[in-house]
Amino acid sequence: MSTYRDLAHRGSARATVLKTIGTRERRSHLTAPRVPTVGIDIGGTKVMAGVVDADGVILEKIRTETPDKSKSPKVVEDTICELVLDLSDRHDVHAVGIGAAGWVDADRSKVLFAPHLAWRNEPLRDAVAARLAVPVLVDNDANTAAWAEWRFGAGRGEDHLVMITLGTGIGGAILEDGHVKRGKYGVAGEFGHMQVVPGGHRCPCGNRGCWEQYSSGNALVREARELAAADSPVAHSLIDRVGGNVGDITGPLITELARDGDAMCVELFQDIGQWLGVGIANLAAALDPSCFVIGGGVSAADDLLIGPARDAFRRHLTGRGYRPEARIVKAQLGPEAGMVGAADLARLVARRFRRANRRRLERHERYERYAQAILNPSTARPTQEP
Repeated sequence: MSTYRDLAHRGSARATVLKTIGTRERRSHLTAPRVPTVGIDIGGTKVMAGVVDADGVILEKIRTETPDKSKSPKVVEDTICELVLDLSDRHDVHAVGIGAAGWVDADRSKVLFAPHLAWRNEPLRDAVAARLAVPVLVDNDANTAAWAEWRFGAGRGEDHLVMITLGTGIGGAILEDGHVKRGKYGVAGEFGHMQVVPGGHRCPCGNRGCWEQYSSGNALVREARELAAADSPVAHSLIDRVGGNVGDITGPLITELARDGDAMCVELFQDIGQWLGVGIANLAAALDPSCFVIGGGVSAADDLLIGPARDAFRRHLTGRGYRPEARIVKAQLGPEAGMVGAADLARLVARRFRRANRRRLERHERYERYAQAILNPSTARPTQEP
């Protein structure tokens, strides 16, 4: 793939290619070219990149830590480009999709705000595309994960799907009839900041009582640490496990103990599961989807979390008993969902790039034939008599 690397660093030629790409509208995934693309999932701690085929199969995956300290846009863009160029040495890459943990504008070109990175109204798509000879698509990471689950995972066959990602906070996405609903300004799906408890826990967003303060990885760890710090008798097994260092209590540790039957950890999952069900019932009243897909790191607890969520959903659903109930299922693609979805969405913009390249090659071939005919008239194809 030396040609790809050469193109990626050739200024004038690169600019010509990118100008032919321009802004394109969505194409159906059913007619998108079946070509390999790269998906990038970028967050505050890691950057994961993978080559994904048209069936959602990951052909190769690499990851690195998100550049520390400054986490400036330039440093993060350098990391993205290095990963793409690395993969392009072994794969024929036709487009790049980036799932960013932040608010992305409706044009999917700028990251308006990212809580863990120095992106403020950052033109990420154009900045990366200016350094690579392939089209680039940028979207919110929850949107890309939801797209992957709809295409290849737990949401296949659903016409109206809502995805909820439970990690440090709560993210979300809405899909209707094969389209991601991004809203007028591109920031739809920020379910975690619905206020469910007036005057409740302070949220980093600046408000109080946001949903993610009661049903998220942060909520799980906060409650466990508070019990441990108070030296609660119900937390002694957890305290013993971390040697009395309350700061060492993590979500994966709580999950492990809950699976082993620790009563307090099971109860913590029941609490955040109930809050999850309350929020889902509110979303059902507003959006009426056929399926809720629960993803993110906290969903690894499986029925310890989703069981209580289903129970609370049925208790709080408006019109319960007189309306169909949406399914609540766990996501299937795990931590690779955002990367797979970003790659698949990028495939929708690959077609125009391929056509532009083909037209450039055809023009070049015609010019070469014309030049050859001028320089060597004797070798030109004779004109047939009528």
